[in-house]
Amino acid sequence: MKKHDVIICGAGIIGLCIARELVARGYRDILVMDKESHPGMHASGRNSGVLHAGIYYDPGTLKARMCLEGNRLMREYCRENSLPLFESGKVIVARNSSEVHTLFELERRATANGGNVEIIDERQLEELEPNARTAGKALHSPLTAVVDPKSILKSLVRDLERSGKVRFQWGSRFVKAGRNFITTDTDDLAYGLFINAAGAYSDKVAHSFGAGMDYRLIPFKGIYKTLRRPAADQIRGSIYPVPNINNPFLGVHFTRNVHGEVYLGPTAIPAFGRENYGLLRGIDAEAPAILWRDALMFLNNRKFRSVALEEPRKYLSSCFFSDACDLVKELRPEDVKDSPKAGIRPQLVNLRTHELVMDFMVEKVGNSVHVLNSISPAFTSAMSFSRMVTVEYIDK
Repeated sequence: MKKHDVIICGAGIIGLCIARELVARGYRDILVMDKESHPGMHASGRNSGVLHAGIYYDPGTLKARMCLEGNRLMREYCRENSLPLFESGKVIVARNSSEVHTLFELERRATANGGNVEIIDERQLEELEPNARTAGKALHSPLTAVVDPKSILKSLVRDLERSGKVRFQWGSRFVKAGRNFITTDTDDLAYGLFINAAGAYSDKVAHSFGAGMDYRLIPFKGIYKTLRRPAADQIRGSIYPVPNINNPFLGVHFTRNVHGEVYLGPTAIPAFGRENYGLLRGIDAEAPAILWRDALMFLNNRKFRSVALEEPRKYLSSCFFSDACDLVKELRPEDVKDSPKAGIRPQLVNLRTHELVMDFMVEKVGNSVHVLNSISPAFTSAMSFSRMVTVEYIDK
């Protein structure tokens, strides 16, 4: 049986950044395995590419600790490697006067997290985003930027391969854990250290090691639309609504990407599979178990219930369009077109309390480490997060 010092399960942004951190710390025999043929085929390669700036997260949480530093490190990496980087900034607008108090709460959180934000009035908003509208006040975040996730993932793989210390095993699916070895659908692999960065499947992998037994992932589908020109030309950067800060979803928003395209979305629709990107595509034998977990959450969690009742309506173009119209002065139905872009957000829930887990979560069991809730802003935070995981869970 082939043995490696370290096996990392998952070649998304978290797995690749942890491998990068381990190489920098002198580890020499690292295997990164993934069931797909390329890196970041799921959440890491399907997100909007926004680098967040520490605005939404409660001070003291892992998200608050990692987001802003991760933003800085990812910007630096893009500059050093000549990767696309659009330093767009972002505005958060209030759809009505009752949301203004949440703007001030977001300002407080961002400031406590070390962020750089400013409450602005309608005149200042018009100078930044002429087509955005708000109810009196808005929040401006100049440190929010946009990257091309796929180009970053490819660059990281190239860096790791060139190091001579990392090997990739593509098309290799985790099956089960043994004693200091794992079984894949292609072979058995022994390890000194196993790191679970399996994203939407991280709970399944963790359970095989006896980790995270009180937790399961529930998938939420994010669908997008795009803007046609000339409407797209009226969006300069990113326009976000004031979110419900008790939920981990940010609402439908406008984002100009590094290629000049403007996306609307994503939604947060409860999905029926961990890869349920289409209406039916990606629904598999696990669907009944996911529906059962959804039903329990619907009955026991008011926040989940509100999302489950509100979000599916956005499958209707008229409802999606209505949400988008709340953020801008001018938008016509014919300006908006469908997009094939879709993603799955694997949201961790606590089965005992029926609560959504709002922060990143890491568990260590023996010589295995499990990243269990790598949701937004995981891409932004990845380089900072990987350092924390290495220092607090691996090197100790």
